Amino acid sequence: MTRILQITCSPRGRESHSTSLSDGVVDLLFKAYPDATLACHDLCDPACEPIDATYATHLVAGRDESDPMSGALERSAAAISQLMSADIVVIGTPMHNFTVPSVLKGWIDLVVRVFHTFTLTPNGKVGLVSDRPVYIAIASGGVFHGKGANQPDFLTPYLTAVLGCIGLTSLHMLPLQGTATKLQEELAQQKRQLLDQAERIIGTQAGAVLWQQPDTATVLH
Repeated sequence: MTRILQITCSPRGRESHSTSLSDGVVDLLFKAYPDATLACHDLCDPACEPIDATYATHLVAGRDESDPMSGALERSAAAISQLMSADIVVIGTPMHNFTVPSVLKGWIDLVVRVFHTFTLTPNGKVGLVSDRPVYIAIASGGVFHGKGANQPDFLTPYLTAVLGCIGLTSLHMLPLQGTATKLQEELAQQKRQLLDQAERIIGTQAGAVLWQQPDTATVLH
């Protein structure tokens, strides 16, 4: 059974472009994996609380974590468990001021945790999370990538670096751009193109999974 984790973080909820695009990706995943299960986590409902002093203290290398967990430590353990149990992750995020919104940064601060999702070595940090596909549906009011780009992009390099730090390197960025200026017809066409791109990637990955499962090999004939 394929387990999908969907993370959304737009304050506009179901009306947001990033949530709508991430929903489209989830729909495609269910077509490829009919027996899949879905866990949804809206970081704005309620808003993700910031880390606290106890959590910050426990981030110090070598800190004994035998104390009872509370506050951010407890939220961190739950978020890491949810991430670890997912086979595929779908993140829907707007671009706020050239980078990720604060609630997504808060979630990242909970799951990127030394000795839990990465470890320290003489050569730098090494991820402890096994790699899995991560689809990142991005909505931006401006244009930050490709033809006509006219603003900085600190979102995609940041997510690439921070998720790569814990072992997630199979990232698929799906940027829906110009939401503040383009007509709805243009945005709808752009969304269809992004979902077509996602469908090709999902189809390739689902095919690879089928080849690895002898009991479903007949599907390929």
